Amino acid sequence: MSTQSLELTHANQELLLTRPTYLMCSPQFYDVNYVINPWMVGNLHAASHGRALKQWDQLYNALTKLADVMLVEPQPGLPDMVFTANAGLERDGTVLLSNFFHPERQGEEDHFCRWFRAAGYAVLRLPHETRFEGEGDALFSSDRSRLWIADGLRTAKESHSYLARAWNVSIKPLRLIDPRFYHLDTCFAPLNDGYVMYYPAAFDTASVKSIESFYPLHKRIPVSSDDAARFACNAINVDRTILVNEISRELIHHLEAANFQVVPIALDEFLKAGGAAKCLVMKLSPAGAYKIPEKPEAGRQLIV
Repeated sequence: MSTQSLELTHANQELLLTRPTYLMCSPQFYDVNYVINPWMVGNLHAASHGRALKQWDQLYNALTKLADVMLVEPQPGLPDMVFTANAGLERDGTVLLSNFFHPERQGEEDHFCRWFRAAGYAVLRLPHETRFEGEGDALFSSDRSRLWIADGLRTAKESHSYLARAWNVSIKPLRLIDPRFYHLDTCFAPLNDGYVMYYPAAFDTASVKSIESFYPLHKRIPVSSDDAARFACNAINVDRTILVNEISRELIHHLEAANFQVVPIALDEFLKAGGAAKCLVMKLSPAGAYKIPEKPEAGRQLIV
C-alpha cells in the first residue's frame, strides 16, 4: 500500500443540509476563451452572454423548486468556473478537490477550495501531478454502492486508488474513447431507482460490458448519437425529475415510461463550451448525513 498522503483540510463548522443540495456558479464571466475540447472548436467568443445568463437562470429556477442551491462567486478570467461539476467530488461532508488537466482551468482550484472550506467541508487534495476532474469524471450509482470513474481522457488512472480509499468505496473504471465525450458525465448518467442513461459508443467494449452487467436490461436507457450530441446524458436527476437540455421526443417517452418527469431546458449556449445541465451543478450530500468535527486532530491526514 502506498504511503503517500492526501492533504486534509478541516472546517470548523457543522454542515447541515435539509434537502437535496447542489452547487452552482453564475455565468457572469462565461465565454469560450480557448479550445480544450472538440465542442469549443469554431466557437471562440461565440457565446451570447445574455442568452447564457437567461438559460442558466431557467435551470437555476427549475432546480430550486426541487432542491437547495448554493452559489460560489464567479471569478474573472475563469470562464469555465460555471461548470461546477468539475470542482471536485463530495460524499459525507468530505470533498476530494479536482486537479485540472488543462492549465486554463487550474486557476479554479484554489477558489473552489476556499469555498468548500468556508461552507464547512473537509477538503482532500490529491498529489498535484495526479489529474482528476471531480464529479465530471466520478459518479456514484444511485444506491451509492459503486463509484464509476473515468479512465482515458482527463482523469488519470492513478487517481482511482485515492478515490477508493477516500470513502472506502468500490470503484469501477470506464474507459472513454470518443474525445467529444471527454468527461464521464457527458455520456453516462446513473438515475434514481437503479436506472442508467448512457451512450454506448463513448466507451470501449469492456466498459459497455461493465455497465450492462451492473444494470439489468429493463433499467438501461441507451441514447442515440443525436441525443448524445445534445448532451442527453448530462442530466440532473432529483428523485423522479430529470432536468436536461432539449432532447428527442423519443427519449422523453422512454424516460417517462420509466416513471421520470422530464423538464427540458434549452442550454445550447453552454454546449458551445462542451457542457449542459449536469456540468452546471455539483451534487452535495443530503440532509443530516454527516457532521464535521469542530476540533479535529492537528495535522491529521488521510493515508492512501
